[in-house]
Amino acid sequence: MHTEAVLTVLKNLQNHISTALEAEDGCAVFVRDEWVGALGKGESRVLKNGAVFEQAGVNFSHVKGGKMPASATAHRPELAGAAFEATGVSLVIHPKNPYVPTSHANVRFFISYPENQTPVWWFGGGFDLTPFYPFEEDILHWHTVAENLCRPFGAEVYPEYKKWCDDYFYLKHRGETRGVGGLFFDDLNRWDFDTCLNFIKAVGEGYVEAYQPIVAKRKHTGYGERERHFQLYRRGRYVEFNLVWDRGTLFGLQSGGRTESILMSMPPLVRFEYQYQPEEGSAEARLSEFLTSRDWLGELK
Repeated sequence: MHTEAVLTVLKNLQNHISTALEAEDGCAVFVRDEWVGALGKGESRVLKNGAVFEQAGVNFSHVKGGKMPASATAHRPELAGAAFEATGVSLVIHPKNPYVPTSHANVRFFISYPENQTPVWWFGGGFDLTPFYPFEEDILHWHTVAENLCRPFGAEVYPEYKKWCDDYFYLKHRGETRGVGGLFFDDLNRWDFDTCLNFIKAVGEGYVEAYQPIVAKRKHTGYGERERHFQLYRRGRYVEFNLVWDRGTLFGLQSGGRTESILMSMPPLVRFEYQYQPEEGSAEARLSEFLTSRDWLGELK
């Protein structure tokens, strides 16, 4: 019963988000790729070479396995070896225009079946924003939406999940955050099941409310080769995080998930440059001021 309710919410979110992104692009549409694998099934939706989005993926999956992978039990060692069921929607958006931020969102549900014990369920997810040329008004809007969607669930939710996002999306080897944060949470079963499910729905719908106006505002901004080169360079940080630190990528690969869907998060074009240093005082150098944990609402309101 639990899983069926979650599946309905997740498929509706996939449709809602895909429709909103197609409308904002105004040119390309998502190609739908339904797949069936050894552990389950899903639907990957990928939009390529649009007017606004260079590549966008909005994926749904529902898998079952006989043994929880190590990445899923690192914080729950008592569930090691238990059968599991997992479902979620995960998306990463890589725009063409360097003035439009990259964004990511994910909502997911796990249920574990330890032998001779009551099943254990929890939710996870969140969303985060990765600008190349940050605008303070965009960051304020992003975090205002995040705070507003959290408020009905408790005054403590936004500060807690905002901090968790800052801590999680942090490149330890670079000493910088991946972007300007948002929300991140895992092991969510602090409320009853219906309340947790409603929170997941609010996060998925809140992502569209937070991201779409930023895209609309920035997508026609003029740019040149310099901005494009910087965008591709900074996309390298995205690759580094996803391949070195991201628990979702590791879980997908360890659990035998569909590799093409798991690595859909990678940008289509990226460049690495040895010992790159932006020109002092430039717009590119300014980005470093934003790649740290900050009280955005307190500073910008």
